[in-house]
Amino acid sequence: MAENNSYNKQKYTRHEYISRINRVIDYIESNIDKELTLENLAGVANFSRFHFHRIFQSMVGETLNHFIQRIRLEKAALQLIQNPKKSITEIAFDCGFSGSATFARAFKDFHRMSASEWRAGGYQQDRNIRKTDSNTGKKESNTGKEKKYSSNYITGVTVNQNQRRNLMFDNKSIQADVKVKHMPEFHVAYIRYIGPYKGNTALFENLFGRLFKWAGPRDLIKHPETKVLCVYHDDPEITEEAKLRTSVCISVPEDTPVEGEIGKMLIPGGKYAVARFELSADEYQQAWNAVCGGWLPDSGYQPDDRPCFELYHNDYREHPKRKSIVDICIPVKPL
Repeated sequence: MAENNSYNKQKYTRHEYISRINRVIDYIESNIDKELTLENLAGVANFSRFHFHRIFQSMVGETLNHFIQRIRLEKAALQLIQNPKKSITEIAFDCGFSGSATFARAFKDFHRMSASEWRAGGYQQDRNIRKTDSNTGKKESNTGKEKKYSSNYITGVTVNQNQRRNLMFDNKSIQADVKVKHMPEFHVAYIRYIGPYKGNTALFENLFGRLFKWAGPRDLIKHPETKVLCVYHDDPEITEEAKLRTSVCISVPEDTPVEGEIGKMLIPGGKYAVARFELSADEYQQAWNAVCGGWLPDSGYQPDDRPCFELYHNDYREHPKRKSIVDICIPVKPL
């Protein structure tokens, strides 16, 4: 009976997430001619602005901006065929573009031809290409029916009460020990970096190396008490790479003096979803997506407005497969 209740709760919470995302999609469809801001759409979904974009991408399979742009361009393409008397400029404004020049560039990039070429019959060529691609895809599908999951859909399976999950990413099932627990607040010393960081192992080695070089002589590295972590202040799907802020950190006593490039900040306490992985350098994004799009919608929780961070438990160079043992920590509150 307990397992039944757990399954029903999981089913309800995933449905709630799907409902909220569908509500956003419906809103976009109904207001495609208007300005669609992240703040507004996060409000429609009743998720925090900081976390909404990641949840949307994980569940839908594309970024929010890409989704809106695609819907606008697909609607415009249909109108060009169905409303031959309507000017291209009118269609551009009706589909939410700020001007005809912006629309013309976006349309050609997406459909591989101009709007006028499309209207003049080019769409038939596009349909023939898509039909060929579809037939090819069907053949591939028939030879690979054993594949259960699409490579761009992240989902969670094998759900049970102790929160041990098989999470899917890139058609691979991975074990993640996911727990929701209260974490006390703690102070950290940090070095902050601004710029692109994805997959850049050398960058993080350099940043942590400088931080440890400062902390070592001050007797601040005391294993296993000292926490080693990385805080992400911005969502990489929202903030352009050149402006992304990342802080590499170690926990320190509250009264620790800092100076120069070493800063100090408080990591807020509260409830966190903590998902443990063993990851290679190129698997971090997929792991984050697996938690946000796979575990989170089944959990009964939604993200809270506190920073996310990664908590590290080993030196990957000492791991037999050169992997990092990492806790992905996401602040949560009841759905």
